[in-house]
Amino acid sequence: MKHLLKLSDLSSEEIVGILNLADQLKYERKNGIEHHHLKGKTLGMIFQKSSTRTRVSFEVGMYQLGGNALFLSSRDLQIGRGEPVQDTARVLSRYLDGIMIRTFAQAEVEDLAKYGSIPIINGLTDYAHPCQVLADLMTIREYKHSFKGLKLCFIGDGNNMANSLMVGCIKMGMSVAIACPENYKPDAALMKWAAENGDFLCTTDVLAAAKDADVVYTDVWASMGQEGESESRVVAFQNYQVNDAVMAVAKPDAIVQHCLPAHREEEITEKVFEAHATEMFDEAENRLHAQKAVLVKLLGDR
Repeated sequence: MKHLLKLSDLSSEEIVGILNLADQLKYERKNGIEHHHLKGKTLGMIFQKSSTRTRVSFEVGMYQLGGNALFLSSRDLQIGRGEPVQDTARVLSRYLDGIMIRTFAQAEVEDLAKYGSIPIINGLTDYAHPCQVLADLMTIREYKHSFKGLKLCFIGDGNNMANSLMVGCIKMGMSVAIACPENYKPDAALMKWAAENGDFLCTTDVLAAAKDADVVYTDVWASMGQEGESESRVVAFQNYQVNDAVMAVAKPDAIVQHCLPAHREEEITEKVFEAHATEMFDEAENRLHAQKAVLVKLLGDR
């Protein structure tokens, strides 16, 4: 494991190793045990898309690991003024021990890894969100104690979350059902991989997808950068809401996950959100622990 660019690059064993280390680091943090595995290390954080959870969790995570985090917006970098990504990668590799980037194009993340000489972490692209799904898997295992025999249902846009959840959950042996409008399906190549490597369904029927689900997952209808499509997406997704009808067909002990921020009464009702808020905020907290595990694996001496 040299980078975290997308979950499809990792083996099932590598994902489990990250989750096990995340559990250990969380336990140590909760019990006041310091773990300065990255003392003297610096992580550069490039943000071309802003974020509450990504920035705070990586910055706090590096601090708790004994290292430093350097926030870099597109305004702070020459890459925002046209410097080729390969030149930025080679320069930053001389200064930093690792780079986390949150941006639009997956190719930009891949190019940083190709031309740089330090670990690159994908904090989010339009294609994938591996850090979030590692936190999701960590949370699912905390609540369900195992992945064996579990079903995850994702309802909404076939976006970066759907793409990464398909891969992460199937690699862990879970079945995955996605409910989305016909014109908003996940990446076709990833759906083909999912169908060939696990129990996978993509349908326009929300209740069919949610039937007997152990985990019900949703995301906003319009992600960052899609604000101009908001009106058309409200129409397209009006029937793709996590509500009482969905929860009635899921398993009685189903948990609800959301990568946040949530738009109550759009993709999820206020009632369902509040009934499952603890699960979602545990999930949000686990961004910190899962990402610390990734940082130790990539930047540490383990």
